[in-house]
Amino acid sequence: MIRKCLSCGAKNRVPPDRLHQGPTCGQCKASLGPLDHPVALAHERGFDEFVRGASLPVLVDFWAPWCGPCRIVGPELEKLAKKHAGKLVVAKLNTEDVPAVARRFQISSIPTMVLFRAGKEAQRLSGAMPANAIEAELGL
Repeated sequence: MIRKCLSCGAKNRVPPDRLHQGPTCGQCKASLGPLDHPVALAHERGFDEFVRGASLPVLVDFWAPWCGPCRIVGPELEKLAKKHAGKLVVAKLNTEDVPAVARRFQISSIPTMVLFRAGKEAQRLSGAMPANAIEAELGL
């Protein structure tokens, strides 16, 4: 994953297995801070590397741009990403762009959110719901 330093603007590669460590900028050594926004997963290979290698639980939102409920749940997932930064990573996968991953996980309706722990599916939720309901269902 590439993270931009807020201090100097340098782009930093942060391996998924280091997300829990509070990475620093390779150029100016400033803290990059915890990941506090959803990450887009745009390729099958990138999805696999990210989810399998992440040192934190990953909540993946399977969505599509034409889906009204998906647009409703988007801001709720942003709230979760901010609130649980450093403890949970929120990722988004557009099922139109990466249909092979959606098929592999048998995503039949969207939005569907899948929580991965140590690279394995732990829980699954479907439908638009507020952040507090997602937290309650997942036990966050």
